Amino acid sequence: MDSYLQWFYETAILLRELLAEDGSIYVHLDWHVGHYAKVILDEVFGYENFMNEIVWYYYNKFQGNINRFASNHDLIFWYKKGEKFCFNKQVEKRANTVKQIKRVWDKEKSKVVNAKDEAGKVQYIETDEKTVDDVWRISMLQPADKTENLFYPTQKPEFFLERILRASSNEGDLILDCFAGSSTTAATAEKLGRRWITCDLGRFAIHTTRKRLLGIENVKPFIVQNLGKYERQQWVKAQFTDAENRVALEQAYRTFILDLYRAEPLNGYTWLHGNRGGRMVHIGSVDAPVSDGDVKAIVSEFWRTVGKSGATVNGLDILGWDFAFELNQTAKQYAATNNVDLKFKKIPNEVLEKKAVEQGDIQFFELAYLEVNAKVEKRTLNLALSDFIIPPDDVPMEVRSKITHWSQWIDYWAVDWNFRDDTFHNEWQSYRTRKDPKLDLNVTHDYEEPGTYTVLVKVIDILGNDTTKMVMVEV
Repeated sequence: MDSYLQWFYETAILLRELLAEDGSIYVHLDWHVGHYAKVILDEVFGYENFMNEIVWYYYNKFQGNINRFASNHDLIFWYKKGEKFCFNKQVEKRANTVKQIKRVWDKEKSKVVNAKDEAGKVQYIETDEKTVDDVWRISMLQPADKTENLFYPTQKPEFFLERILRASSNEGDLILDCFAGSSTTAATAEKLGRRWITCDLGRFAIHTTRKRLLGIENVKPFIVQNLGKYERQQWVKAQFTDAENRVALEQAYRTFILDLYRAEPLNGYTWLHGNRGGRMVHIGSVDAPVSDGDVKAIVSEFWRTVGKSGATVNGLDILGWDFAFELNQTAKQYAATNNVDLKFKKIPNEVLEKKAVEQGDIQFFELAYLEVNAKVEKRTLNLALSDFIIPPDDVPMEVRSKITHWSQWIDYWAVDWNFRDDTFHNEWQSYRTRKDPKLDLNVTHDYEEPGTYTVLVKVIDILGNDTTKMVMVEV
């Protein structure tokens, strides 16, 4: 609890700095820690800026035999940053229709309390609406909610977020959800015409978010960015505080990754860092992707030290956070020429999550192989996926047995038609849904101007891993 509250305090300070002067923050917690967090939020945002404690009563959560009252609510704390803030009153349907005083002869039918007609008689009409208060009776998602339920843990109903966004923002406002999960906030913001930023450490969360957003009709273009080395650099500094200098820091980092990979550390070498089952292991840098030059240096040192380094097979495992484009194809050709069995494996972002590490949920997936055919006719490019291979060792046997065509490994793929070496722009995509599992493997694109273009293809497999392929075309 102590470490959590310290983290929560630091996070709240950062979020307050990011918040617009007329902005609001909604913090959703359950009954375990809500009272602790309230004290911290009062300190960071100011007691006077506390607006509401909202009770989310999910009346359809069914619990078995327990020796206490059932816990059927969560808490949402709403704070404003300053004197100016946005609030749009919300109304909801009443459980039962009741009578409310209202002037009925006014042309604009504006709401007036204690309205009377010209004879002085009070006028009543029936209404089934009431102003929303601080107890929200909103059901949790159930398995039967097939149109919305993604079966993602902690997923909230869109109506819940819609009420928050409508109340404290207007069209065009910017919404931040820094714990995306299944991204109900971003999806709801998109539908309501708000701008949004959402983020998460988990690969599956990002994968779920991307597909969910693409399923929204007329969704505006968006990009998926990896904060990458900046986040990892901060993690390294926080994780290995006992390191006295940069050399010690790098050694501690490599030892940590080797331990997660279940490899033994190897000392005295520049490029070879460990040994696992007779295969040598290299740990890629936190700061830069594994490059073709790195691979050549690793292979060279491997052959210079065969018999000395403990290698019993001609195998190399290269672990990295990021890899240069097409490295999986070009480097493996080089390795094969030098008679080395080379495998590239991605260090997953889950390494940054303390809980995932403690639970042993870290998996290192081998990079897949992607083949793309490109054909140009005048200014029209025809792009086709022709092969995609996932290393079988990464896939459970029950999944492998159901794959009858290589395209079934692909869950989603997208194209940036004019990649400028900055960030990937999702300009076209094809993806599977439960309703429509078919995947388009061919696409055409018309360029307005002749020239040389770099086309970047990104494939996301059924495990949630990204594989990219760069194609140069002349139109």
